[in-house]
Amino acid sequence: MKHLLPKFIFIFSFLLLVGCKKNEETVAASTATAKNIIEYASGLSIVKHEGYSVVTVSNPWPNANKKFTYILKEKEAKVPDSLQSYTTIKVPLESVVVTSTTNIPFLEMLEVENKLVGFPHTDYVSSEKTRALIDKGSVKNVGQNEKLNVEQLIELSPDLIVTFGVDNNNPMLDNLKKSGLNVFIQADWMEQSPLGKAEWIKLYGALFGKEDKAKELFDKIVLSYNQAKKLAADQKATSTVLYGSMYEDVWYVAKGNSWVAEFMKDAHANYLWADLKGTGSEGLSFEKVLVKAKTANIWIAAGSFKTLEEFGNTNPHYTQFDAFKNKNVYTFESQFGATGGIIYYELAPSRPDLVLKDYIKIFHPDLLPGYELTFASKLN
Repeated sequence: MKHLLPKFIFIFSFLLLVGCKKNEETVAASTATAKNIIEYASGLSIVKHEGYSVVTVSNPWPNANKKFTYILKEKEAKVPDSLQSYTTIKVPLESVVVTSTTNIPFLEMLEVENKLVGFPHTDYVSSEKTRALIDKGSVKNVGQNEKLNVEQLIELSPDLIVTFGVDNNNPMLDNLKKSGLNVFIQADWMEQSPLGKAEWIKLYGALFGKEDKAKELFDKIVLSYNQAKKLAADQKATSTVLYGSMYEDVWYVAKGNSWVAEFMKDAHANYLWADLKGTGSEGLSFEKVLVKAKTANIWIAAGSFKTLEEFGNTNPHYTQFDAFKNKNVYTFESQFGATGGIIYYELAPSRPDLVLKDYIKIFHPDLLPGYELTFASKLN
């Protein structure tokens, strides 16, 4: 028997591997004759079939070792047996819990915010529409992202919980699934393309039976974004840009392939760390930043400051930068909702056209003479 054990383990492992491989091949085969409606988002695929859609989230978190496939099934639709092993979600949804403020604008744009029944840490929500639903008690506070109130979620019994993971270890997600709750792992936050991040509205269109509306809204955003981008394309990149601020003893600058850097590139500015490969941010010392950016003429600061004096009080060394001396410091984080949520964090991912126009207004003010800044504020 001892001699047979390794053989059993080998056979079991082989069959498991073949099964996983077969599932991936089944999804590929089922999507071969249908078109993926996603054009810009790198981590999302939605393939529409008669009565159902195959949705794949391929990059759920950094260094993910798996992807997620879901079947969105309309009433009375027949799903092939080959797809039965994947999580099936009945659509259109009648109730939903989402866990990121970036999802709120998508619901409102599609006019389904009244389907929202729960959200973690509701004070973070800034939108007046959804805040009214929270104040009325229609949207319950269901804890915090890393510690959702499972008992309350079971009581609410939403059709779906749309949430996210941050790494390969997600005990909270496992607990939700073990409790019999339907969970969808979304990853709009992983997108670095401004239009790619905004295209996740199509997921919510598919979940709520509003595919045509989602496409219409997204196409308008694409048109608006590209028109603004084209406007700046012929301009010289005369603005040299410093980004970020000190946090404790570290200065975090946006890497050259990050979401923030993409806006500055499309707004035709000379971002000083544009050649820093990668996404996310890089931690630097104050001295390194000062050497490179002392003469930068525009500073996009991190932080929710109202005045230049308030900003300067956080670090006396900021006065060494020319942008500070010349009062050319801006922040995108100074506007708040009624309960303290930062509007930029909530709305900007779904409206990249407005973010780009803000950057263009800062770097090339004459190009948009009648445009008022949406998110950005100049510190005076």
